Amino acid sequence: MKRRSLLLSFALVPALLAAPVAYAQSAQLSLSEISGYFNSFQTAQGDFTQINPDETISTGRIMIQRPGRVRFEYDPPDANLVLAAAGSVNIFDSRSNQGPTVYPLSRTPLNLILAANVDLSRQRMVVDHFAEGQTTVVVAQDPDHPEYGTIRLVFSADPTELRQWIITDDMGRETTVILGDLRLGGALASNLFSVDIELQRRGLTSDR
Repeated sequence: MKRRSLLLSFALVPALLAAPVAYAQSAQLSLSEISGYFNSFQTAQGDFTQINPDETISTGRIMIQRPGRVRFEYDPPDANLVLAAAGSVNIFDSRSNQGPTVYPLSRTPLNLILAANVDLSRQRMVVDHFAEGQTTVVVAQDPDHPEYGTIRLVFSADPTELRQWIITDDMGRETTVILGDLRLGGALASNLFSVDIELQRRGLTSDR
C-alpha cells in the first residue's frame, strides 16, 4: 500500500454501508447533533474497509482515543500501520526497515474530528451539509488551510452514527473508509498509541 494512501485513511462507499436505517430523507442531522456525537465519546473501536486511491481494498481495525489519537491496524498479510499521537501521524510501511514516515496531524482533515472539542458550526469549517437518501453528509475542511484537503463524513440517524468518510487530499485523490459497527467507550491501552513501543516491536529505530 502506498504511504500516501495509508496517511489519508477514514471513509466508505454507499454500497458497502451496513443495513440501512429507516428514517425520512428530510430528517437531516444538524451540525450541533453531529458535533455532540463526537464529543459524547473519548474512545471507540471497530472494523473498517478502506478503498485506496488506486482502487485496491484493505481491511483492518480502527481504535480512536480522543483527543488526537487513532490507530489503524491492517489485516494480515498487510503489516502496515497508521498511528496518530502527540500531534503527528506516523506511517509504518512494512516494506521499509526504517522508522515511520511522519506528518503533522494538523495537516490532515482527520484533525477536525479528533479535536478535544468538535464544533462543526465553526465559521468556514463546513463547506457542505445535506441529506442524501437515508444519510446526512457533512463536508469539512480546515478553515485556515483549505489546501490540506477535505473530509466527507456520512452519518446515519436514530442513533446518530458515523458510517463512513472520504478524504480528498491536496492532489485530489480520494481514500474511502467504510466503518463496521463502531463500539463507543471502553478502555484502550495507552501503549496502542506509543510510537516508541511500535518501533521496538518492529525492531526499528526512528530517523527523526
